Amino acid sequence: MSKRKYRILISGGGTGGHIFPALSIANALKRRLDADILFVGAENRMEMEKVPAAGYPIKGLPVAGFDRKRLWRNVGVLLKLRKSIGMAKKIVRDFQPDIAIGVGGYCSGPTLKAAQKAGVPTLLQEQNSYAGVTNKLLAKKAAKICVAYDGMERFFPADRIIKTGNPVRKDLTERARDRKAARESFGLDPERPTLLIVGGSLGALTLNESLEAGLKELSSHGIQVIWQTGKNFGDRGLKAAKGLKGVVVTNFITDMASAYAAADLVVSRAGAGSISELELLGKPCVLVPSPNVAEDHQTKNALALSERDAAVLVTDAEAREQLVPTVLKLMGEPEKLKKMSGNISAMALRDSDERIADEVERILGFRS
Repeated sequence: MSKRKYRILISGGGTGGHIFPALSIANALKRRLDADILFVGAENRMEMEKVPAAGYPIKGLPVAGFDRKRLWRNVGVLLKLRKSIGMAKKIVRDFQPDIAIGVGGYCSGPTLKAAQKAGVPTLLQEQNSYAGVTNKLLAKKAAKICVAYDGMERFFPADRIIKTGNPVRKDLTERARDRKAARESFGLDPERPTLLIVGGSLGALTLNESLEAGLKELSSHGIQVIWQTGKNFGDRGLKAAKGLKGVVVTNFITDMASAYAAADLVVSRAGAGSISELELLGKPCVLVPSPNVAEDHQTKNALALSERDAAVLVTDAEAREQLVPTVLKLMGEPEKLKKMSGNISAMALRDSDERIADEVERILGFRS
């Protein structure tokens, strides 16, 4: 462990897929270094709540994403970007970081650019199999680029790429539970096959409506369901489950370690963070990529798994007709699920937070 006190700037956020890896990296660095760590996020996004709750200070920028459908709205976006660039310069000037780390999200662009212009070494963490525009621009002057997929030299200088994987929440691997106890914790029959469906904290309308329409059919085949609807679906999930045995409906699952352990099969969006969790836990899954993301990166994430028979891909457009039949077919093929479990587990990169911390230490100059 180094004796010097370092100053580390971490920027990114907007979704849990950016925030949880950022916090994992910060925690790994805090275990190793005597360091002041400052986060920079986007105002009014979830990092402004989650980061302080984890014990770290954060500053917010008014930056927002470009509206690709309603272009006239981007006048305001450009004004916010201009203001954010000025604020990011001041943050870098005042904090004087030894290194700046970008994990993706709207705010990482102006923050990391300001750091690079000030001569601060930068490390990028690209979570997806298809690099975002911001990271592609920042990569030209980055010291290291930590990635989770092969073939990323398509986007970044090959000599700076390190395959580290994506950090995930420690509690998912440290609190591994056996299947029987996990099912019982949800009030379910420990012997019956169980499906977990998750669409993020806000929910995924396509997933929810697909399950809403097919819930009775799943139940009639003896399949139990743990269904995280997200807060935007209201009480529609509870209404759909009324009178059905073995169906747990909740807006938000607090004990994801048990939810994963209980499941024979998981239905999920294809965000990088979710995929990394599924890989580490070896969970067979049906991935329904969100069509509402930049560069359609969730489809590319899902293809990286489905092409290796590590997941089944159902498009968002086909989900209302195909999702439930796909689940029923897979649930009736235990050998197929076992094979998928082995294939997805083989793709996992473990201790990603520590691997990234190693690279930070190398940049700071006390690890060869």
